[in-house]
Amino acid sequence: MTANLPNLIISPRKRGACLPHKATKHLSALAFTLLLSACSSSKPEINPEEFAGLVTDSFRTDIKSNGLKLFTYRALLSLPKSQTAALPHEVRSNQKKRSRSKKRYQGPDLSGWTAQIEHGLQQTIKMNGYCRDGYIELYRSIQYDRGTIRGECNDGANEADLTKFDS
Repeated sequence: MTANLPNLIISPRKRGACLPHKATKHLSALAFTLLLSACSSSKPEINPEEFAGLVTDSFRTDIKSNGLKLFTYRALLSLPKSQTAALPHEVRSNQKKRSRSKKRYQGPDLSGWTAQIEHGLQQTIKMNGYCRDGYIELYRSIQYDRGTIRGECNDGANEADLTKFDS
């Protein structure tokens, strides 16, 4: 059974087209703006001094019997304890105030910390040679003081990998 669907070709010159001419102009401008912003956005630069001595990371390997190579990279940020940190009842009070306000809570900017975690993972894999042909990211969790990335290597394990990364 086939259904007759209306022809939805958008043409500003046709009378009775799906979208009026002005809407088409706005959509074109919006699409151009989105394309331009996507091309101009770049990853934040990593400032090594920003996290110097504050990051502890670990890299765990898992080679399966069929040669599948998996890994888990974890990074922990040791933040100095502030003496001006809010007490639990103050945190709850601030949360209630935020919920009553019209402003939407944006959360902290984690772009620098995320870039640091990604950089740490890349350097670790580069140094230990675990994923020679890159990897596929299976899971990612980034929080203000910790991050975890799990992945699967594109290459399979060979004898040297089994010896070096015995799991």
